[in-house]
Amino acid sequence: MIRSVVTTRDRVRIHYRRAGAGPPLVLLHGYPQTGHMWRKVMPALAERFTVVAPDLRGYGDSDRPPSGYDKRTMAGDVADVIRAFGLGPVVLVGHDRGARVAHRFALDHGALLTRLVLLDIAPTYDVFASTDRASARVRWHWFFHQVPDLPEALTAGREDVYLRYLYKAWAYNPTAIEEEAVQEYLRCFRQAGAMRAAFDDYRAGATLDLEHDGADRDRKIAVPTLVLWGESARTAQAADMLGVWRARCAGPVEGHPIADCGHFIPEEQPGAVVEAIVRFCGATP
Repeated sequence: MIRSVVTTRDRVRIHYRRAGAGPPLVLLHGYPQTGHMWRKVMPALAERFTVVAPDLRGYGDSDRPPSGYDKRTMAGDVADVIRAFGLGPVVLVGHDRGARVAHRFALDHGALLTRLVLLDIAPTYDVFASTDRASARVRWHWFFHQVPDLPEALTAGREDVYLRYLYKAWAYNPTAIEEEAVQEYLRCFRQAGAMRAAFDDYRAGATLDLEHDGADRDRKIAVPTLVLWGESARTAQAADMLGVWRARCAGPVEGHPIADCGHFIPEEQPGAVVEAIVRFCGATP
């Protein structure tokens, strides 16, 4: 596996992992993780695809600039990475925050896309619009992360306590993310500015991203789309996960819940993720 960096047009260095050969496939991680979250699926996918797994801006070993955490800018980072490799158009797979980047990428950079895979999210606008008491209890962190400066102050030097709680609480099996991976995530989130960058990702979600998504509610994703979500341990982000995405897509939408799985689908059920992507892309099993 190759590990290196690409510099975007606004001079942000994006760290990435690359492996395999074949049709291009890009993997975008979620929170509170990095591109390391794809470690269990990347080897199998690399047997069929050229796989690139970047750390989003602000995360992992990528740069943490003071701004640019709206999904339009982050999607532009991904487009710059794809163009730097000459890979496009690609299959784009996104989980959690990375799936929000992927949704924006599909709207802003459709010429670079062949298929879209979204893991465990509903559109940003719809999530906020449907928030009620039950969903607010599940997604309390969305609102905590929006408070200016306080989350940084409360988690400084306590990254281990905060992040370990999330890894356990959001998984069907609390031990699904092994200690080696937890240590790698902690290494990254303990770096100067890393927690603030992740919180700024969420702050953008409640401001610029929400505005962009609301303005673009009538714009449709043109490519075939696959939606997967964890069946257990968490409330889905929409009552009808396929329906909410079919309303946003001009192309076909398919998908299903993953059994015995919480939020961290590629780490909890990697075999199911590989199988679903391979079938969806029409690659030879």
